[in-house]
Amino acid sequence: MLAFTDTRGAVEVVFTDRHGGAGAAGGAGPGDALDLSEPPLGAPDLESRLALLEENIDVLGHAVARGGPPEGDNPFARAPGTPLPAVVRVRQVHGAAVHVADRPWLDRQRAAGAQAEVPEADGLVTDVPGTALLLRVADCVPVLLADPGHRVVGAAHAGRLGLVGGVVPATVRRMRDLGAEQIVAWVGPHICGRCYEVPEEMRREVAAAVPEAEAETSWGTPAVDVGAGVAAQLGAAQVEVVDASRCTREHEELWSYRRDGDAAGRLGGLVWVRP
Repeated sequence: MLAFTDTRGAVEVVFTDRHGGAGAAGGAGPGDALDLSEPPLGAPDLESRLALLEENIDVLGHAVARGGPPEGDNPFARAPGTPLPAVVRVRQVHGAAVHVADRPWLDRQRAAGAQAEVPEADGLVTDVPGTALLLRVADCVPVLLADPGHRVVGAAHAGRLGLVGGVVPATVRRMRDLGAEQIVAWVGPHICGRCYEVPEEMRREVAAAVPEAEAETSWGTPAVDVGAGVAAQLGAAQVEVVDASRCTREHEELWSYRRDGDAAGRLGGLVWVRP
C-alpha cells in the first residue's frame, strides 16, 4: 500500500503502490488493488467507479493517519483520537493550473458534501493543517512539496505536457505566495527516461523547453526523461529534492500505463500537515 513514506516535522509524505485497497476501477489486478484513478466524466458506470474511488481514498486516508497499513483485517482501524486527514483531489488535465485549497474553499466543499465539485488542475497547495493533498499518476511524475517550518504543502502532477507547461514551478510559486520559504520536494515513482520512448520530433520539442529532459531509451531510440526535467526545474527554483522514484514500467507492484494500457490504475502521492 505505502511504497514510500517520509516525515519532516509535522509534515507527512506518502507514495502508494497498487496493493491494499478496495479494488481496481478497470478490473486489473487483485480484488484488493489500490486504484486511485478518476473515472472519465460521462462513463456509463460513473457512480460505481466514483464510489470505489472514494472507498480507496478512505482506505488510504486511514493508513496515513495511523502511519501504515492495518495489522488486522479492518482497513479503517486506527487508535481512538487519531486525526484523519481531509483528502483533497483535483481532476488532472495535463496542464499547469494550480488550485489553492484555502479555508473558505474547504468550508464550501464540506458544506456541499457529496455534491462538491472537483476542480480541474494539476497543482494543489494549502496552508490548512489536517488537509491532505492527493494526486494520481500511472507514469507521470508525482511531486510532493512542503515547507515544514511554515506549514505550507503542495502537490504537482507533471507529465510531458505539464513539464513543458511548468506546473512544478507554478506550484512552487503559489506555495511561496502562502509564505513558504525553505521548500522540500519529494519526486515519486514515474516512468524513467530509459523506458519513455517518444518520436524524435517530440523529444526535440520537449528538449527545446527543458534541455535536461532529453534522453534515449535503453534500446537506443529517442526518449524523454520527465523526472530529470522536473529535478532541473526544482533546482532552478532553489528547492531541495528528495528522490523517492522508481520506474513504474519496470516495477510490477506499481501501476504503469505504458505497460498495462487502459487496464492501468493510478498510484497516489499524498502530503499533509498533521493538525
